[in-house]
Amino acid sequence: MSKHIAILASTTAATLLAVWVYFEFIKPASVCTPTGVIAGNAQIGGPFELVTHKGTPVTDKDVITGLSLVYFGYTFCPDICPLDMARNVEAVDLLDEAGIDVTPIFITIDPARDTPVVLSDYVDVMHEKMIGLTGTEAQVSAASKAYKTYYRKNGDGEDYLMDHSTFSYLMSPSGFLDYIQRDQSAEQVAQKITCYAN
Repeated sequence: MSKHIAILASTTAATLLAVWVYFEFIKPASVCTPTGVIAGNAQIGGPFELVTHKGTPVTDKDVITGLSLVYFGYTFCPDICPLDMARNVEAVDLLDEAGIDVTPIFITIDPARDTPVVLSDYVDVMHEKMIGLTGTEAQVSAASKAYKTYYRKNGDGEDYLMDHSTFSYLMSPSGFLDYIQRDQSAEQVAQKITCYAN
């Protein structure tokens, strides 16, 4: 009897060890880590009222009708915004090939220059599915605060720049899902979004 107990105990120990090794070293980590926050208890996203690149007043409910990749930037940005948006729309195309519909949304932080007409030209160049959003200074500020983004005018004259945060936000009609960092490739972004679509 004690022999059988010893065999059972050793088998159980071996099984537990195998399970531990699998979860600790072999099983790939999930790319989905929905938290609803970036730091602390700060909720990301919320209501906004803006104007599309077609001049139509909208709310967040009008534009975030499915999976959406939201980015705050400005069309006069010399380097960061074009690279981030090019990466985002490339990810959107990769996802489209996989049958996953994602809308790229660009919210300007420079409404003084980014009128609907300017945004319309920008959207035409970037992607046919993109929605460009602008509004009054107060409307843009409210949207930025809802998403916990940062921006500040840097310089004077017509050629001023805008300092700003560079996260992209994966949103759904029910709210925030995840954030995308600048150093992630289009393939990595598409992979991250894919698991939220399943």
